[in-house]
Amino acid sequence: MASHRKPRQRPLSGSTARTTVRTTAATLALAGAATATAFEGTSQADPQPTPSQVKAEVDRLYEEAEAATDQYNGAKEKADEAERALSGLQDETARKTDQLNTARSALGSLATTQYRNGTLGAAVQLAMSASPQEYLDRATLMAHAGNRSAVEIAVVRRKLDEVGHLKEQASGRLADLRARQGELAGHKAEIEKKLTTAQQLLAKLTAEERAAYEARSGGSAPTGAQTPAPPPSDGSRAARAVAFAYGAIGKPYVWGATGPDSFDCSGLTQAAWRAAGVSLPRTTYTQINAGQRVSRDQLAPGDLVFFYSGVSHVGMYIGNGQMIHAPRPGSTVRLAPVDSMPWAGASRPA
Repeated sequence: MASHRKPRQRPLSGSTARTTVRTTAATLALAGAATATAFEGTSQADPQPTPSQVKAEVDRLYEEAEAATDQYNGAKEKADEAERALSGLQDETARKTDQLNTARSALGSLATTQYRNGTLGAAVQLAMSASPQEYLDRATLMAHAGNRSAVEIAVVRRKLDEVGHLKEQASGRLADLRARQGELAGHKAEIEKKLTTAQQLLAKLTAEERAAYEARSGGSAPTGAQTPAPPPSDGSRAARAVAFAYGAIGKPYVWGATGPDSFDCSGLTQAAWRAAGVSLPRTTYTQINAGQRVSRDQLAPGDLVFFYSGVSHVGMYIGNGQMIHAPRPGSTVRLAPVDSMPWAGASRPA
């Protein structure tokens, strides 16, 4: 009969056993390494910023953007002034050149006449003249004309040299300002990229967190804010400036804009007071010194209110603790509490 016993298992040979052990060990090692890597990656992952960190970073970026805008505006204003000065110098140079050409033409005619008359000696001309007195009168007149032309040419040449020197100076100044403006434009582009990042961070906040941030930063009036004071109607300059600011509410913030369809912060205040017949400088750091400085407890409608340590933002006070301002890129001209940003000072345009 055939046997039904199970065949006896043959023990692994020495080499086979060693290979199996090594394979198993390697597998376990790889698995362990993968597990360790997974845990290590988890432990080293950058933590997500908290809402307060997001708000702080966005605040910093917005403040930098305001400062960059002011610097850009200041450089542009100087470049515009240099261009106007250069244009005036070019016009003056053209006028002086015309005068020089006219003087040269007159001198050429005079020289031709003198050359023709100079072919005869003075004694012979006197002898041949029908009237000695006529000869003397003509000679004196020619001498005076020659002297006058020489003086005129000397004056024109001197003025032309002066204008050429000034034109060269203005051209060099304009080139320098344009280079600086180009640098500021590059800085502005960098800030705009940062603002895009800030907007992406803000998008991660909840609707409630973002609304709270907007209210705190002056982007919109918080719930329960005081009712804004109506525009004063006494016909004063301040009243006209405030009325202009009210009329700008809802218009977009745009870099370097001074109206009438868009504004930046200092562009709005400048345009508002211009409508009232008062000329203000272009930037916040010059506007603060353009009028009478006033304390916070003495604010009146129309006063300019400034914020941040670098005096990089400005709004117009309208009463009841509120202002109208152009907050930042992506926003519109709006109402906001004066205490929504770090206070720097106030001034009253004259």
